[in-house]
Amino acid sequence: MIDAQRNASTLTRIGWRFEAAAWDAYAGWYKIKGIDKASDAAGELLRKLGPLMPVHKVARINMQRCFPEAAAPEIERLLGGMWENFGRLAGEMPHLGVFAGPEFNERVEFIGREKFEKLRDAGKPAVIISMHHSNWEIGAAAISQTGLPCHITYRPANNPLIDRRITDMRVGYGVKTLTAKGGDGAKALMQALKAGESVALMNDQKMNDGVEAPFFGQPSMTAPGPTRLAMRHGCPILPLSIRRMGGARFRVEVHDPIEISTNPDKSAAIIETVTRINQWVESEIRQAPEQWFWVHRRWAKSVYKSD
Repeated sequence: MIDAQRNASTLTRIGWRFEAAAWDAYAGWYKIKGIDKASDAAGELLRKLGPLMPVHKVARINMQRCFPEAAAPEIERLLGGMWENFGRLAGEMPHLGVFAGPEFNERVEFIGREKFEKLRDAGKPAVIISMHHSNWEIGAAAISQTGLPCHITYRPANNPLIDRRITDMRVGYGVKTLTAKGGDGAKALMQALKAGESVALMNDQKMNDGVEAPFFGQPSMTAPGPTRLAMRHGCPILPLSIRRMGGARFRVEVHDPIEISTNPDKSAAIIETVTRINQWVESEIRQAPEQWFWVHRRWAKSVYKSD
């Protein structure tokens, strides 16, 4: 990110500033509304605008692929719900600081937090996996609430000015350590686990150089990183789900550990464990499909050639 900033052209830098100004306008507008009104307003807006975007077709293809039995009206209903959920997330972003204080307990039902607290008290690490579901930022806020030392991974925004603003929002709701994806980030995660600190990663998107494992009955390239980290450091894989329960209120749940394969063939063990992770992700999506981020191209390019 630093190298990109140094090498950026003047035109690129100007573009960054315009984008940052637009971000500030958006954040300021929704900030003055309060979290509930901001969530409602942004959700309603994106429910209307989302279907007009090109990626709506990608989302439809994904949903039809996963729910072939669903009639067209049901698919469109779920897609509308997806856009509303994503709009709500956007409206809630400027208000994430409320989840750092006592209002967290008013807005979030936190099931299984004792699992994190036991790890914290024992000084033992875990690989925490989650997914792009509901308002996934609430998952990091929940981890922070327990005081568990944890490195939260993230993909930096292309615009460093906006990336700084997003980082500040995350720090505002309690995140202590953010680790960017990439080679340096991977090293930082290994060092964290070695030091007895946990790491948290998303494990629901396509990774071109990952391993092939079934997802909704389809072969899908999936990131094996969380599995490899857990195997290497002998720590559990703990799934963390976030569910929107209406408006800006949520249920966060720390699930039982994913069973790590003991297959003596290491490659087979990784695939078997990744498959179990995919099964958990799929199960969560099926329970609230309108809350998953369907616009991601989860499968091979050929699947989307008609869009």
